[in-house]
Amino acid sequence: MTDADPWLVVGLGNPGPEYAANRHNVGFMVADLLAERMRGRFKAHKARAQVVEGRFGAPGLSSRRVVVAKPLSFMNLSGGPVTALRDFYKVPVANIVAIHDELDIDYGALRLKLGGGDNGHNGLKSITKSLGADYHRVRFGIGRPPGRMQVADFVLKDFGSVERKELDYFVDRAADAVETLVVDGLERAQSTYNT
Repeated sequence: MTDADPWLVVGLGNPGPEYAANRHNVGFMVADLLAERMRGRFKAHKARAQVVEGRFGAPGLSSRRVVVAKPLSFMNLSGGPVTALRDFYKVPVANIVAIHDELDIDYGALRLKLGGGDNGHNGLKSITKSLGADYHRVRFGIGRPPGRMQVADFVLKDFGSVERKELDYFVDRAADAVETLVVDGLERAQSTYNT
């Protein structure tokens, strides 16, 4: 792995307008903001994904080549497109970042890590089955379902009105965390953004 190797940043979610504002799609929301920051437009890729290519970091030696992607395979099958993109762009697994919703963290809190289990997250389960577990994760807290609501119902619901008031701020912060991870490394990103 060298500084010249590209990074693959994957926002996890489900394609289609009916899912766009779901809690499960927060990875797509962060990917959209990163693409906007790179002044890029998502384009269809043969790997069943939308991609934007660009750079993170100040121009010069510290900038990193980055592919931001949104798999179009539905969450449970994310591993196929991610593996195809890894092969196409020749990205080392350690340079892959998955951005996803996380039930076991309070709403809006972030945790960054390298490797680990999937904690029942079907998108991570699919990626880990395809690539192994040694990729980075940016875990975006969505909290637990209220009362007896089923987890599947909760993650496929839109953020509530109170949550939406802070959502842009938290998505912005998650995008900052991804950029810091890619440019400055995991430790720096964890010490700045883990809550």
